[in-house]
Amino acid sequence: MRHRHGARKLNRSSPHRKSVFANMAVSLLTHEQITTTLPKAKELRRVADKMVTLGKRGTLHARRRAFSYLRDDDAVAKLFSSLADRYKERNGGYTRVLKTGYRFGDSAPMAIIELVDRDPDAKGAEDKVRHQAELEAEGQNKAE
Repeated sequence: MRHRHGARKLNRSSPHRKSVFANMAVSLLTHEQITTTLPKAKELRRVADKMVTLGKRGTLHARRRAFSYLRDDDAVAKLFSSLADRYKERNGGYTRVLKTGYRFGDSAPMAIIELVDRDPDAKGAEDKVRHQAELEAEGQNKAE
């Protein structure tokens, strides 16, 4: 019996698992929607909800705890500003997992995990800004 054995191991060592979920949590907080396998999405839900709860607290201690897990200044800043304001009235359940079918290569069950009441413009916004900057830099190099 597996009573009180909390999380899925996902065939990874614990430091690798912690790193995977930290990276996925940063991506989720930045883009507000990501696609991954169903077991990873279900485990990421636990991590992301805890991070949003820390963001809602808004204290210096909560900010330091969030940064010690996420290790990303931009994600922590967004977590404590816009996301904390968005979810201040909600008592949990900040994420949603939607099943999307099976991956073509290995038939792994896939899912989309997203923040509830997400901003549709947040997905890929970083990449659009980076791409625009690259195009402008390329245009300036050709002009010289």
